[in-house]
Amino acid sequence: MARKPKGPRPVALITGASGGIGEALAHQFARGGYDLVLVARSEAKLAAVAEAVKADGAAAHIISLDLEMRGAGADLEAAVEERGVVIDVLVNNAGYGVTGAVVEADLAQQLGSIDLNVRVLTELCARFGAGMKARGRGGILNVASTAAFQPGPYFAVYYATKAYVLSFTEALNRELKDSGVHATALCPGPVETGFQARAEFDDSMGLMKLPMQTAEQVAKTGFTAFRRKQAVMIPGGMNFLMAKSAALAPRGVLLSMVETLQKKRQGA
Repeated sequence: MARKPKGPRPVALITGASGGIGEALAHQFARGGYDLVLVARSEAKLAAVAEAVKADGAAAHIISLDLEMRGAGADLEAAVEERGVVIDVLVNNAGYGVTGAVVEADLAQQLGSIDLNVRVLTELCARFGAGMKARGRGGILNVASTAAFQPGPYFAVYYATKAYVLSFTEALNRELKDSGVHATALCPGPVETGFQARAEFDDSMGLMKLPMQTAEQVAKTGFTAFRRKQAVMIPGGMNFLMAKSAALAPRGVLLSMVETLQKKRQGA
């Protein structure tokens, strides 16, 4: 007997989907049975990802948008509605960091990273999460970092924004308890992506000399944790140990260690 045709595939919206972890997550969700809405600034790169996920059985809408701009959250919501798409999963992956001392680094870029890493992530959770809760189903995957577990001199704003993402996601997940919706914070350590280039790290020194996971490894672990409805996932045994040990280390010692590592990363 022929099987009855399945219903429409659920849809995952992924920000920062033009490369790195975002692109890898697009493939994971596509293979997991989701169609996609891919969001980033570069339309050409998004088009390439959309074409690639066809091999995974997914259809993909692309929305070229600079989320850092004021009003972009409302614009994204409107663009999704214009396409007649209902978002079942929101993946907040877009973000960046600025290296250097707070009083010396480019202020506009630091404030821009706060906008993207914190304000936009919060806004999209509120906008798309409301619909999920009303329907009684869905999920949110927010990409944080192992940086969330300690302060980071000379990369202070990035570390602080990721601490926000972790705290916010854990609280959001608790608020959504019994609603049919859940939230997961994915906290990777160093990953082989274009992130280091934008942050202007000297990859010949410091943490960049430690073994790094690939974006694909992180995405696979993150997707599995999301499907299992885990509140927090730290990919990699060493990353897990380092993140958890940060809570036990004396604060002054921890600050000195991170300061030294960040200076080495930046070639200072």
